[in-house]
Formats: sequence, structure tokens, C-alpha cells
Amino acid sequence: MASPPVVRFAPSPTGRIHIGNARTALLNWLFARRRDGTFILRFDDTDPERSKAEYADAIEADLKWLGMTPDLVRRQSERMAAYDEAAARLRTLGRLYAAYETADELDRRRKRQQALGRPPIYDRAALRLSEAERAALEASGRKPHWRFLLEPTIVHWDDVVRGESHIDCASLSDPVLRREDGTYLYTLPSVVDDIDFGITHVIRGEDHVTNTAVQIQIFEALAGAAPRFGHHNLLTDAGGGGLSKRTGALSIASLRAKGIESLAVAALAVLVGSAEAVRPVDSLDELAGLVDPSHLSHGAARFDEAELEALSARTLHRLSYAAVADRLAALGVAGPKAEALWLAVRGNLSRLDDAAIWREVVEGEVAPIVEDADFLKLAVSCAPEGPWDQSTWGAWTTRLKELTGRKGRALFHPLRLALTGREAGPELAALLPLMGRARALARLSGQSV
Repeated sequence: MASPPVVRFAPSPTGRIHIGNARTALLNWLFARRRDGTFILRFDDTDPERSKAEYADAIEADLKWLGMTPDLVRRQSERMAAYDEAAARLRTLGRLYAAYETADELDRRRKRQQALGRPPIYDRAALRLSEAERAALEASGRKPHWRFLLEPTIVHWDDVVRGESHIDCASLSDPVLRREDGTYLYTLPSVVDDIDFGITHVIRGEDHVTNTAVQIQIFEALAGAAPRFGHHNLLTDAGGGGLSKRTGALSIASLRAKGIESLAVAALAVLVGSAEAVRPVDSLDELAGLVDPSHLSHGAARFDEAELEALSARTLHRLSYAAVADRLAALGVAGPKAEALWLAVRGNLSRLDDAAIWREVVEGEVAPIVEDADFLKLAVSCAPEGPWDQSTWGAWTTRLKELTGRKGRALFHPLRLALTGREAGPELAALLPLMGRARALARLSGQSV
């Protein structure tokens, strides 16, 4: 029996996460959840200028809102000694070497290669430098960046999403792992962390496919084996455009602020672009049972905010009172009538916050709209005696129909306007018992109660 998986979500805290980032986090979290595994949140914060503590805090808050609580939280900025040690080991192994070209020199070299019809691959000129040449460069003020020496082999892996995959490393430049100023690029810290934290599966966007072969070679150099990789299709906006933390497009924070249901965000984020139909779910555990990385399509998937709005409403309509009781209480919807109110109004809500409007309708003051005073007076005269229950509305309106011959809108609409002050809303059969006989008859009489 396979050991439980260990996965990670590794955002850079340089902005608020958007729905595309959440897709990656959810695919990892749900993969671990389904298999009793471990989910690690790792902040790739080695860029001291762009990484901000407030963004890290915001990312944790966004994940919590979506229902994801990490089993472990780690920050790369606290692990620099581990990366230094790994870099030293790679140098000892002859796999990390100093290079001295400037960015302009490298750019000119690439352009020459392209002009000659050659692939713009780094030519490893730094490896041909003599000790005297290196000393002269450093004496002139040049500081080296450090490149990983790739073996010119074809790297194969069984991708969790895409199946059998491979990349010919002879077609790649030796990647820079460390900059001139001593800071690390993404690649080495990521591999070191994955080794140290026992990551078994790396599930990430397909934009990372090209660096997988590089990372596998680094894994093999440092640890002898690599985790399994899976590269999921990416999300675009409804127009097919890319998502960016910089623009704030479809950020989790903005969706939360709009009152979108977190379960709807999670469901659409992972079901769109998969073999499963997009549909409401009652829990993340249910969603975990639906999501299989191997069933994701290989083409980009469009995330339509209009579809999300509709899915959010459908999700809301299914939620039990127990699932929303705390949120309703925060809106002032509490007490002995709260559950009955929720069950009465949830099918008409597009936002949970709107439940407070209907609490006011049944318990607060409403200015009735009197469309037909004589008809309302008749309604008062034949109102059933208490106590009122869900059968009251049917019996009452049946009697009014017999007395007046009215039916449909002519029968129901004047009553709704007077009782609720609104053109539309939940079934009055469910609202009337909550409203009570005295309040209902007062409103039908034109009183604002």
C-alpha cells in the first residue's frame, strides 16, 4: 500500500492570490485530503524586495476562507543555510560552476546564435576560462553567477496529469541557480525544500513543464530520486486572457468581498477543464472525491465569473442551516426562528448576506405597498385564525379565490406587496408562520410594522 502523499503549495508573497493560484492550491490539498496525506504551505519569499509579510498573511487568510488549513507552514527566507549547503555540495560534485557574462553579453550572444539559425543555448564559455582569466574578471569587479551543469540526456517522467513526458536536456541552457548578488532563483531552494520536507508529489501549472527536467537532474544530484510531477492546465479569464497577481483579476479577496460562496469558488476552480461536470458540492470532502488529476484536460480552461455567480447561488440553495449558522448569526439572523427562516429563504438568495433582508421582513418593520385596498380589506376579513403554519397560505388564498374569482398574479401579487413590501421573494407559505398573524394583518391594513 502506497504511503500517504506529501504535497505543497508554494506561492511567492508578492501579491494577492487569484483563482489560478487557488486552482493549484486546491488540486494539491484535495489530492492529499482524498489520500489522508499532508499539505504544506511554503512561502517562496527569497526576494526580499517584493515579498511582503502582509501578502503572506493575506494568502493564509484566502486559503482558510476556501477551507484549506495547511498541516505545516514554512518560509524559504528562514532556510538560507540549507540552500548554501546544497550549493556547496553541487560545486563539490562539479555540477555548479561560476559564469561571468553580463546580461548584455548574453543577449548579444543569443542574437548571434539566432542569426546563424542556431538554438539560443548557453555555450558554456565559462567552463573554458583559465584560472588567470577568472582572476582577471574578478579583479575587474565582475562577480559570478552560478549555473547548474546539465547532463545532455533525455529526462523522462510519468506525469500525474499528462502521462508519459520527456524533455531533451541537450536543448536547454545550463540554468542559473544563484545570482551575482548571492541570492537564489526559484529552482534550487524549491528542490532543497522538496527533499527536506519529503514531498512525494509536485502538482503545479503546466507553465512549469519546461523546468521539470532541470529539477529532476538537481534532485538526482542531491538526493538520488525525484518526487512525482503533475502539470495541470491553466485557467484564463472569460475572454481567454491570462491571470495575474499584479492586476488583481479574479483575486480570491475580490470574490470573497462580492459575497461569492467559497465552495462555489473551489468547485469551479478545479472542475472546469476536467472530465467532471461543473456542479455545486456540499463540502470539500465531496469535491475531493470528484477530482482526479489524470482527468484534467490538456487545454487551457476558461473561468467565467458569470458562471461562478450562478454556481454560487446554486451552492447557497443547498446549504443546511448547520453549515451557515455562524455566518447568519454574524448578520443578526439568530434565535428560535433562524433555522426556519433560512430554510424558507435560501432558495431565493444569490448572496447569503441577503438573508438579513428577509429577517427584517418577517421580524422588523416593513412599509406595505397597498395596490388594491378593497381586496386587502377582504383578505383581512377572511384570514384564518391562529396558530399559522405552512398550510395557512394555501387555505387563505383558496378562500380568496372562491370569493373574488381572482387567480395567478391578480390574486397573489397584491398580497405579497402588502406583506413584504417587495415585488418578489420566497414562498409566502413559508414566510407567513414566521411573520405571524398580527403583523401580517396589520400590514394588509396599511400599517408599517
